[in-house]
Amino acid sequence: MPPARRRGSLAWKAAVPIVLLVAGAMFGVSSRAANGTDLRSDTTNLADVVRRADQRVKTKQEDVATLRADVEAAQLAAAKKDSGAARALALTKQADKAQDPAGLAPLSGQAISVTLDDSKKKVEELPKDGSPDWLVVHQQDVQAVVNALWEGGARGIQLMDQRIVSTSAVRCVGNTLILQGRVYSPPFTITAVGDPVKLKAALEADESVKIYKQYVDLVGLGYEVKAIQNTTLPAFTGSVTMKHAHVQP
Repeated sequence: MPPARRRGSLAWKAAVPIVLLVAGAMFGVSSRAANGTDLRSDTTNLADVVRRADQRVKTKQEDVATLRADVEAAQLAAAKKDSGAARALALTKQADKAQDPAGLAPLSGQAISVTLDDSKKKVEELPKDGSPDWLVVHQQDVQAVVNALWEGGARGIQLMDQRIVSTSAVRCVGNTLILQGRVYSPPFTITAVGDPVKLKAALEADESVKIYKQYVDLVGLGYEVKAIQNTTLPAFTGSVTMKHAHVQP
């Protein structure tokens, strides 16, 4: 049996009686509150709410990219007519050189892609002491791959269709991934620009990735690494402003 990567089922079995007791009380309260009517409505469908929010974020990101292109075009046009604007444009281009390592500019080069996917097995096919939790990709699995790629010297990383920067945070809810306001379902693909040999070696050496690969063998989680001769990662289009910070004593 590989090292524990998932919470076991023992705690769940012990919690079942408590959950049933609480659920019974909640059903009684909701029955009285509803007075025989349906408490749910179409507007409270969580999946629909998430999809609508995801589409709004995607639209806003596209709007930001369009506005940035318009600003750059206006700056270029002004620079042709005014020497002061030309100097300002030169300074802007100088500042743009710092955007590459920060993830704020597109990045091209050799790369590798790593794809993680949920298992196709059914719960009934798990080992006797197995847990359904073993069958899905989790936040720590995605984070382990990202960390290993940075350790391997990646010049830039893209998760699904978004560039990762210093303020990016990967979150998983169930078997969906939330990144910078967008929601994704598996399979999850991470693309890293850098030396393919060093990036693959870093994946092979990472202990957390090794544990994930043991579950690949045990329950059929998806894990695929591909070399890419040349690719271009998009620039990060979101905000890099810190909203929350904590000073360490």
